[in-house]
Amino acid sequence: MHIRTLLGANWPILLSAIVLALLIAGCAPKSKSVLVVGMELNYPPFEMVNPQGQPAGISVEMANELGKFLGKDVQIQNIPFDGLIPALKTGKIDLIISSMTETPERAKSVDFSQPYLRTGLCLLVNKDAGIDSIDQLDRPNVSIVVKQGTTGQLYAQQHLKNARILVLDKEDTCVLEVVQNKAQVFIYDQMSIYKHWQQHQDSTKAILKPFQEEQWAVGIRSGDQALKAQINAFLADFKKKGGFDKLGDEYLKDQKEQFRKLGIPFYF
Repeated sequence: MHIRTLLGANWPILLSAIVLALLIAGCAPKSKSVLVVGMELNYPPFEMVNPQGQPAGISVEMANELGKFLGKDVQIQNIPFDGLIPALKTGKIDLIISSMTETPERAKSVDFSQPYLRTGLCLLVNKDAGIDSIDQLDRPNVSIVVKQGTTGQLYAQQHLKNARILVLDKEDTCVLEVVQNKAQVFIYDQMSIYKHWQQHQDSTKAILKPFQEEQWAVGIRSGDQALKAQINAFLADFKKKGGFDKLGDEYLKDQKEQFRKLGIPFYF
């Protein structure tokens, strides 16, 4: 049967209405079922790549659990750390879960969730440097290495005006500078310093008590209060159900025991 017969005498009006409705439907925003999470996959055991080449680690598991909580699929975008906030601001990603410390400077550009982990800055020191605390660093004969875009870099540039500061873009390269005594000190977070000291005990020592305490949080685009509320609800629920304790036992068991012996509070 011809469409004119089906629609009757008013077929031109009805057909126009149908076409208009289809156009409006096509232009309407679609329900977003994918959550795009940005992180730098170069910070084990939080953000890394497994032997199969897939994203893995604590932050990846957190992101996947958040996706389940929100009823969304999760897509991980591997982005250099100093490119994460620009990617968030331009809409390339929906949020950041990348061991990111909430700072006043970063809070000018993005919003943050409630913190989910506490840590602090500490020191990896060459054994021959004769350095035992942060108070010994602000001197012309001291070379300090920091990773680009981290709070270690920010601290060094703000507080250590007399020392020589070397800024590099790779964590392992920073460690190598200290191992080879090209720099005396690497300023970074507790868990990384502990890990690198374990690998280089013959040439380095770790001063693990933090001289600046920090908190990690999820980065959210400024003004997205709805997503911020959802993420805060997830973090509270995940902690209540023991999710963080489970991740700590799975990925950080040795560090957890060592920090207990040193009397330093564990991260989560």
